[in-house]
Amino acid sequence: MPRQLLFLPGPVMVAPPVLRAMDRPLIDHRGPEFAAMLERIIRALRPVFGTRGEIAILGSSGTGGMEALVANLFTPGERLLSCPVGSFGKRFAGIAASYGCTVETLETPLGAAVDPAALQARLHADSDRRITGVLLTHNETSTGVANDMAALAPMLRAHGAITLVDSVSGLGASEFRMDEWGYDAVATASQKALAAPPGVAMVALSERARARLENRALARFYFDLRRALEFSHIGQTPWTPPISILFALDVALAAYHAAGMQAAFERHAGFAGFVRSELQRLGFTLLSHPGAHSDTVVAAYPPPGIDPGPLLRTLREEYGIVLSGGQAELAGKIVRFGTMGDVAASDLQTAFEAIEAAQLELTSGVA
Repeated sequence: MPRQLLFLPGPVMVAPPVLRAMDRPLIDHRGPEFAAMLERIIRALRPVFGTRGEIAILGSSGTGGMEALVANLFTPGERLLSCPVGSFGKRFAGIAASYGCTVETLETPLGAAVDPAALQARLHADSDRRITGVLLTHNETSTGVANDMAALAPMLRAHGAITLVDSVSGLGASEFRMDEWGYDAVATASQKALAAPPGVAMVALSERARARLENRALARFYFDLRRALEFSHIGQTPWTPPISILFALDVALAAYHAAGMQAAFERHAGFAGFVRSELQRLGFTLLSHPGAHSDTVVAAYPPPGIDPGPLLRTLREEYGIVLSGGQAELAGKIVRFGTMGDVAASDLQTAFEAIEAAQLELTSGVA
């Protein structure tokens, strides 16, 4: 298959040394070599989460990490406040509902981030503290929206609800200070800003969240975080882990820290700014509102006369450039351009040359 350039919300382009790591012979996942690798991975993840607390490694997608947080921290009947800004925020709420939680939604206009004032008003009105948990999305790939997690933190701390954060596509690309801001449980995954293959979810827990794991009435087995942490303390996972993916993640994290977290933040922000500017130059309309732009995914409506489906197909088949379309109510309406992974500024330039050429083809009736 000809080489493609992936500008997706994930999975992303993976550097050759990271891919080669998966060629290593498998090792004993109950042995000392695996234990040393697991300790390295967890140590490397702590500054990315911004925590000194416990981190569990799961063999799953990011959705598995989100489910693990709900399953381990809440019982049926508890009231959770969901703050979605797109499809994955709604997925988080759906997971909670499937576990029997009562889920209330704080509505946010399409393309906007959660309004701190609206969240504060709802939490202030909850004087009897019926809301025991809040579901948040750090970065929403379906809409290209990012929440200001630092701005939302004070009112959440004042209320006292357990806070769950989907940072699957945010962590590693932009600053997150879990301990300082006071978030309780955060999930991320290997195939986004950390630029490893998919297959590993990682969740970090505060002391408050850790204490909730002791509720033995909770329905859980594979995603039992209490058991995952117990095994982590002896350098293992409770179930057979995706060893080859962990080899790759180990190398990806080493490369990430060698380049520096701040450099990663600046690279993603710079790439996203360039993508927004170029899309607008070509007549696209951004979905995300000013002040709510994601650094990892840009979502935009094509200019009049350009259908997203044929555009995406032309880019993939003729130019080897792979972008994403919309999801749910946005299906067939937008394109999404990801900035994560092993891509350079020159790759972005190549992509936009292809987009411009594809637009000409489509508007001239050639394609």
